[in-house]
Amino acid sequence: MKQQSITSLPLSPEEERRRRMIKYSLAMGVRVVCILLMLVAQGWWLLLCALGAIVLPYVAVVIANVQVSPPQAPVLRPGGVEIYRGDDTGGSAGSARGGYDAGSDTGDIYKPEGGK
Repeated sequence: MKQQSITSLPLSPEEERRRRMIKYSLAMGVRVVCILLMLVAQGWWLLLCALGAIVLPYVAVVIANVQVSPPQAPVLRPGGVEIYRGDDTGGSAGSARGGYDAGSDTGDIYKPEGGK
């Protein structure tokens, strides 16, 4: 099974909340600037500042609530099962090395010589 990569994990809830608060606070800061500029602006600038002060709260909420997820790695399909049948030389070379010999399988558990 493929191990999960640390870069593909989502942000922790605390980190996500912190990023949303920063985005929202920046938008509200721009709104305060628009309201203050409405006190000194005239003509089209006054209308532009008023529009910014009215529309920015909605835009700030929408921008802050957009969740950005990390790119997902493609799902890999596992390969077929391969059964290991010992070495291809034949004979009892496996047992001479102290390994498993598929040709002499009697169903008993293999115990090395001198072992208990």
